[in-house]
Parts: sequence; C-alpha cells; structure tokens
Amino acid sequence: MITLDLSVSIVTYKNNVSILRRTINSVLASTALQLKLYIVDNSPTDEMRFLFVADDRVEYIYMNSNRGFGAGHNYIMNNPAKMGRYHLVLNPDVEFESNVLIGLFHYMEQNVDVGNIMPKILYPNGSIQRLCKLLPTPKDWIIRMFIPIKSIKKRIDYNFEMHFANYNEEMNVPYLSGCFMFLRASVIEEVGVFDEGIFMYGEDTDLNRRIYQKYRTMYYPEVTITHNFEKGSHKSLRLLWIHIKAAIYYLNKWGWLFDEEREKINKEVKLKYSKNNK
Repeated sequence: MITLDLSVSIVTYKNNVSILRRTINSVLASTALQLKLYIVDNSPTDEMRFLFVADDRVEYIYMNSNRGFGAGHNYIMNNPAKMGRYHLVLNPDVEFESNVLIGLFHYMEQNVDVGNIMPKILYPNGSIQRLCKLLPTPKDWIIRMFIPIKSIKKRIDYNFEMHFANYNEEMNVPYLSGCFMFLRASVIEEVGVFDEGIFMYGEDTDLNRRIYQKYRTMYYPEVTITHNFEKGSHKSLRLLWIHIKAAIYYLNKWGWLFDEEREKINKEVKLKYSKNNK
C-alpha cells in the first residue's frame, strides 16, 4: 500500500556540491507532503555520502558504477516499495520554493488524466528556459548538435522549442524536459520506466512520448523553478558522443524520416498552441 505522497530521485555524478545541497534543501522544505528523497550516486566513489545532514527523509544509494541517468532513476522507479503516489525525477541543479511541490501535487490530484507535469523553468538570471518541445526530427537534433550558424539554429528552435506558443499558458506537450518530471506512479507502472538503451540525453523524450500516447503531459506555468542549466554535450567530446548515440537509438526506435505519429502530433500541437492561430 502506498503511504508516501511523493518520492523524489536525484541521480548524481561528481556534481557541484553547493548546487546539489540547494536542490536537496528545496525538496526537504516541502513539509506539506509526506515524501522520501533518494540520492542515487553514480560517482566513482561514495564520498558524497558524508556531505549531507542527517534526515530520515533522505536515503543515499551508492551504485558503484555509472549505467546512466535513466538507469539511476529506474533503480527507484522499478521498486514499488520505494515509490510514492507520485514520483519526481529531479536534476541535481534545480531550486524552487516550498510551495512548488504541493502545488503540483494538488494539480495532479484534480486532473487524473495527467501522467506528467512540468512547471515553468527559469535560468538563474530570471529568463525563461523553453523546455516544451515538439517530438524531434533528425534535422532538429543534427542541426542543434553540429551546425554553429545561429540564424539556422534560431529557425529550428522556433518550432522545436515551441517559441510559437505562449509559455504563460498551460499546454499538453509531447516532450517535456527530464530535469523535472512530476510523474503519476500508476502511469509509470503502466507505460514503463526509462529505456536503459539510452545512457543519457533523449531518455526523457522517449518516456514522455510513451506517456503522451495515453495521458496528458502538462506544462503548468502557475509554479516556477530555477534550473542551473549547462549544455554539457556542447563542451565535452565525450558527452557529445553520448548525445549522438542517444539520438541514433531514439530515431532507430521511433523512426527517422518516416514517423507518422510524430508528424501527426507535431502538427496538432503547433495548430493548437500557435499564438498566430488565436
């Protein structure tokens, strides 16, 4: 029997400790919910075990290997005994006020057809991160990874990142960022967890798409979080190669040039949320 309102998993790998502490404190400040926070550590050593104040709501799990972002979260999501009524997949570089989790909890309680919800996400300077996206085409990912011409990237991003939409309104979005996925546990039990064929980058695309096939996956701007976002794959050849392999895996799974579901969903979403159509 589920007794927790919310379980939260943070997967770490040699993270900035001061930022990680702020993320943990954001979760623990949400005293209105009965919750459990799991720190799943993929780092080479378990030295982070000793960095956190004792709190019986926190469980540190040292994996002793790095099998990837999705696999780390799956360690919790595959274990019903560790899951709450809802489960939050949370990046270790996110901060928010104490009203955020309870606000999302109440929204999910009132909207039983929603499988995943993401709040408005800001950069530390207060500008918006456009993390509502259409389902990616090969062109979307290839150009964003390899072509440095800003004018071309801007044209791609206008559609892919839904710049045509009003980010101050609720939207049912086929691809929500994996930095903050507030998931209904019963939906995860139905559609499955992260595909561990993807080490990192794109596992959120795949999972949200599977949820979207049966439930609404909502962008909800009434609550706001801050994400200290850095595009690691743009700074590291190793991470770039991981990103390329993830894109290939995802497109092999869902379709490269021929993906009728993608074309249908993207067309419907653009038509529904384009500011020019209102």
